[in-house]
Amino acid sequence: MNQNWIQLLPEVLSSQLDKGYQLKKILGNISWLFVDRLLRMGLELVVGMLVARYLGPSQFGLFNYAIAFVSIFGVIAALGLDSIVVRELVNHSERQASILGTTFILKTGGSIIAWLLTIYISYLFIFPDRSQVHWLICITASILFFKPSDTVDFWFQSRTQSKYTALVTSTTFILFATFRLGLIAFKLPLTVFALAGLLEAVLRSVGLIIVSIKEGLPFKQAKFCHQTAKQLIIDGFPLIFSAFLIMIYMRVDQIMLAEMAGSTEVGLYSSAVKLAESWYFVSLIIVPSVFPNLLETKQVSESAFLSKLQSLYNFMAISSYFISVPVTVCSGWIVYVLFGPEYSNAAPMLSILIWTTVFVNLGVARNSFLTAMNWTRLSFMTIAIGCVINIALNILLIPLYGGIGAAISTLIAYGFATYISCFMIRELAYTAKMLTKSIFFPIKI
Repeated sequence: MNQNWIQLLPEVLSSQLDKGYQLKKILGNISWLFVDRLLRMGLELVVGMLVARYLGPSQFGLFNYAIAFVSIFGVIAALGLDSIVVRELVNHSERQASILGTTFILKTGGSIIAWLLTIYISYLFIFPDRSQVHWLICITASILFFKPSDTVDFWFQSRTQSKYTALVTSTTFILFATFRLGLIAFKLPLTVFALAGLLEAVLRSVGLIIVSIKEGLPFKQAKFCHQTAKQLIIDGFPLIFSAFLIMIYMRVDQIMLAEMAGSTEVGLYSSAVKLAESWYFVSLIIVPSVFPNLLETKQVSESAFLSKLQSLYNFMAISSYFISVPVTVCSGWIVYVLFGPEYSNAAPMLSILIWTTVFVNLGVARNSFLTAMNWTRLSFMTIAIGCVINIALNILLIPLYGGIGAAISTLIAYGFATYISCFMIRELAYTAKMLTKSIFFPIKI
């Protein structure tokens, strides 16, 4: 357990198994994901900055309010299957046709339910005179109908071939980033920006299907299997609630800000959130790429598995510090340059929110461990703790400090969900020790 964090890549990514994933293949997979995410992050910042400047804090706040609302209920469309499907495809490759076919059908049903629930709840709880918000929610929620195409991405992940997903996603994103610049040039209304997001989802889905056919995904053999569906639902059921709670404590602050402080404060807060969340890509690239290797290592040696997991935690922590410290120091300058003086009050929010990167990156890595152990109920428990704390602190702090109060609430909630909660659950006592080491001593002296 005393490995230097710098040893992470050769330790975690290499495998001594005859059937393991080769280092070159995994590093190639990470490279594609890194370039894809870095490209999109840069474009998203530039285009997002221009859209925010064009719309202004109030309209930008309404736009992000709609996105946050849909995100909370949209997790139902995933059915908690994402990492579970990848796990099943790795462990039971002989059944990939039934796993893929069943996953697609389940996610289609989940998408329909999620859309209906989102629309119903929005009309039930949002004031009827806010017609623009209803339209924004309706358009944004329609993106859920194209979530079943993510089944293709799971297949590529299980084969460590995420470059194909990266190519499709990047190409689509670049096209619609250019399209959004055109919307700004022609001074089109907010609703059209929401429609652009829907069209982007359509094109990405079509692209994924075309590429997967060319790469040999067994569409013709895909079939629905009741037994497979039952097992996927049983395994994914706790993760549905976990994902739902994750979205609540990731997005409820924006909804509560809108109701308690107004759309302008949401616009300021959302700009800080976008800047902070743009750095979450580190864990979303590294962890999915090494996850199949961790699963295979666990089947052979528990001690080797834990050793690699500790190295993964260390790497997640130190990479987060390299991001959080400079962003905190330069937050005022970053916000001013990217969003302009109109958003200057977002700088202190960014200084606080950027530290959520530490707990998000560690949380993604920790959840890979919980999935490998099939401890999804524990994931649900930790997230529930964070969700309750976030809502309670929002009620207390938003009336006093606005967006800054929401930022403080989010950071504390993330800390509890990822780290502190491990001290409260007996099975995660050793995980708490590992996370403590990665947070406070990630580098071997």
